[in-house]
Amino acid sequence: MDRMDTAPLRARWHATTAAAGAAAADHDPEPYADRLLAAWAEPQRRYHTTAHLADVLARIDVLAAHAADPAAVELAAWFHDAVYRPDRSENEERSAALAERALPELGIDAARTAEVARLVRLTVTHDPAPGDTNGEVLCDADLAVLAGAPDAYAAYVAAVRAEYGFVPEDAFRAGRAAVLRQLLGLPRLFRTPYGAAHWEAPARRNLAAELAVLTTGPAAGE
Repeated sequence: MDRMDTAPLRARWHATTAAAGAAAADHDPEPYADRLLAAWAEPQRRYHTTAHLADVLARIDVLAAHAADPAAVELAAWFHDAVYRPDRSENEERSAALAERALPELGIDAARTAEVARLVRLTVTHDPAPGDTNGEVLCDADLAVLAGAPDAYAAYVAAVRAEYGFVPEDAFRAGRAAVLRQLLGLPRLFRTPYGAAHWEAPARRNLAAELAVLTTGPAAGE
């Protein structure tokens, strides 16, 4: 279970909801922070943890000038993996539905709520349409882990494997290799100018190196 200090995240939640138009005088945002942070710290998580949320928010800070609505992007980061079970396929839809319930209760208007939910659903494909600057920022921030230094990338890979510990090794290797090939086959992994300049090349190196290990190296334990 993730046990990082959540005080900075709580402060950020209050600032973000206020920037997004939440009516704090009518609805205290703190209980919503409690529920979201508890969700992000559930015991089945190894990669999709509170630390991942913090990392995505930090990358949004780097990219925020590119977004049309940075507050909506930040809220989408909070909700994008709020519901997460590694053995289920509807996580993004359930996370978006959670945002659609919670944000109006906080006094956030219908248009921004709809945008947040749209962005959460976009993380199924990480394929924003041309000109979707909010989507580009969220997707780039979420995928930036792929561009980490080799030790950080190795830790990410290990955490993903731990989340899928219930999957047999051969099946996991085949599935993971398919994901890596799909990513490497994309014309661009990153859509923001910053992401294209700083993250594209190291991410492709990491993905190619991992794929080589999966397809030519020995299985774990051999």
